[in-house]
Amino acid sequence: MTADGRRQRSDASRRKIALAMLDLLREGEADPSADLVAERAGVGRRTVFRLFSDMDGVFREMHAIMASRLTPEFARSFVANTWRERLDELVERRAKAFEQMLPIKTAADARRYTSNFLRTEHKKITRLQREALIAVLPANLAKGDMLEALDLAMSFETWRRLRYEQELSIKQAQAVLRRILGALVD
Repeated sequence: MTADGRRQRSDASRRKIALAMLDLLREGEADPSADLVAERAGVGRRTVFRLFSDMDGVFREMHAIMASRLTPEFARSFVANTWRERLDELVERRAKAFEQMLPIKTAADARRYTSNFLRTEHKKITRLQREALIAVLPANLAKGDMLEALDLAMSFETWRRLRYEQELSIKQAQAVLRRILGALVD
């Protein structure tokens, strides 16, 4: 067997393990064991520990998968013409992304304070979300307390609260966000 073949098999196993972990988190398994992840991925427990020295490695792989899925949605141009319409479009985009991220980011946030990787990625994602919001807003709203209020309203943490603690449907959560944003900018 060639080194390239072993590398391809290892890469495929890493991806299967990360996808298995993503699936388990989506199904509500907040902290799946290595045995459960291995079983779901169809690999041995030893393979999980051979390919990933720690949970950060699994989260890095999951992050890469999620980024490849979500980046195209955020990178595409806005269809809307006015800033208010673009803000509404941003609500739609974030709702879709946040729904995909909800169980995964919740699990990552539980580990964030013990993981340099997760802390760094959280800061990066938060910064990118803020920059996307600023790009949509007119200059007079993209600064000071107004920016801070809008950034908070459009945050993942707000979405998680609406969906988990307040148990709102996706449509209800979007309606609440639109009402908050409307109250802030009108």
